[in-house]
Amino acid sequence: MGPVRRSLISGSRFVLWLLLITVQPYDLQAQTLRTVVRPAPINDVLVNPSMGITTFQRFNGQEIYPGLRWSEVGPEVRVADASKPPDFPDTSVAYMRWFWHQIEPEQGKYRWEILDLALDEARRHNQQMMIRLMPYDQRDPLPEWYRKSGARRANKDSDPDGKIWSPDADDPLYIKSWSVLIREFGRRYDGHPYLDTVDISTVGYWGEGWGPHLPSRRVQEELIDLYFESFKRTRLLMNFDEPSALAYGTRLGAGWRLDCWGDMGRPGRNFAHMIDMYPQQVVRTGIQEVWKKAPVSLETCGTPGSWFEGKYDLDYILEQALRWHASTINVKSTAIPAPWKAKFEEFQKKIGYRFLLRKLEYPAVVRPGQMMPVNMWWLNAGVSPVYYPYTLALQFASEQSRGQIPTPADIRQWLPGDALFESTLYVPESLKPGKYRLKMALLDPRSGQPAIRLAIQGRQPDGWYDLGEIEVK
Repeated sequence: MGPVRRSLISGSRFVLWLLLITVQPYDLQAQTLRTVVRPAPINDVLVNPSMGITTFQRFNGQEIYPGLRWSEVGPEVRVADASKPPDFPDTSVAYMRWFWHQIEPEQGKYRWEILDLALDEARRHNQQMMIRLMPYDQRDPLPEWYRKSGARRANKDSDPDGKIWSPDADDPLYIKSWSVLIREFGRRYDGHPYLDTVDISTVGYWGEGWGPHLPSRRVQEELIDLYFESFKRTRLLMNFDEPSALAYGTRLGAGWRLDCWGDMGRPGRNFAHMIDMYPQQVVRTGIQEVWKKAPVSLETCGTPGSWFEGKYDLDYILEQALRWHASTINVKSTAIPAPWKAKFEEFQKKIGYRFLLRKLEYPAVVRPGQMMPVNMWWLNAGVSPVYYPYTLALQFASEQSRGQIPTPADIRQWLPGDALFESTLYVPESLKPGKYRLKMALLDPRSGQPAIRLAIQGRQPDGWYDLGEIEVK
């Protein structure tokens, strides 16, 4: 090729390059002028939805139980707030349970006002509720109307447990009566915005599905199926102690909970839940990976105070909860011993999810009605994902104009460790030219308001995080 032809081609390329920068200055500028933000992390305990230490039969700001005892009987009236803040962690979750005789004292006549009041109290105290309805226990019997209905009894007065009227759960009358209650429970409350989870409660003391008077496996599964038919929007938790029921319920999509977290055994007793049962049953029932899709909730055996008196191995107990990827912890609304408060505070920073935005890249200049590339690098420094579909959103904010961009990110997929969101987003056409603050939040899909605190600096009074400047042309 001669020098003249090479010169013509070089000249053509120059003209093409000149046309590109003349006709499309914005596109080239958008590709080269980038803003990179690396938010500073914080080390605070974060009170976020569906995770943390819970209150029990209480709400935020109410008196905790004195000493080492608590009540299994859920409150039926409003409980007054304490005159001064109690010595207990602030929390987003209140866990409560009520006996059958409290909710249905007469057949077909329900006292749903008890739950209505509790859910309203949860709203007033900035909490959501975890709920269990229980058939009976050693102190609170089945409803009198049921015991006198002709229903079959599983034990006799002369039996070692004869002081308690235990039902034959294979009796069609038990199945029908309990099913009517649970179906009505679900019809009324499934999807309630202040209801976080419901325990799958079936037979036996506290409805935990274990004991000497269990029904056939077919009936157990029928009573578990009942919850999935009744609660299609609110998440369910399967009680732990009966292995086949636990495996069955979690296969259907429930999370799991156990009620004797922390039991390290007693003198003269050759058994401890934390050593001899729980870790092995997790493996035997195949539920090691349930936490990736559904929550894990733990409840203390006794209280932290009784652990302290028994000189239990706190480090082992807390580490095991993290290995199980726990989201919520019920310590019975009792005091945490002073020497253990620092360890419990560090523990609170690890349970559940803990989101940090490590890096954000976006164009320095954008135009309304066009797409903008956005790259985010996130870290979940907790031990579980979040289980409800919160919306990752960006906001353009100035005194003259404001625009919001929801993203398609599914943050339920952000398991512990790193996560990326790399996409293009549509810049709202309504934005006027000018300089804006680019903000970000995780929004409650029901209210559209910021719902989740992040482990980074920059949070504004309205819950949005200010990340930097962006110009609209």
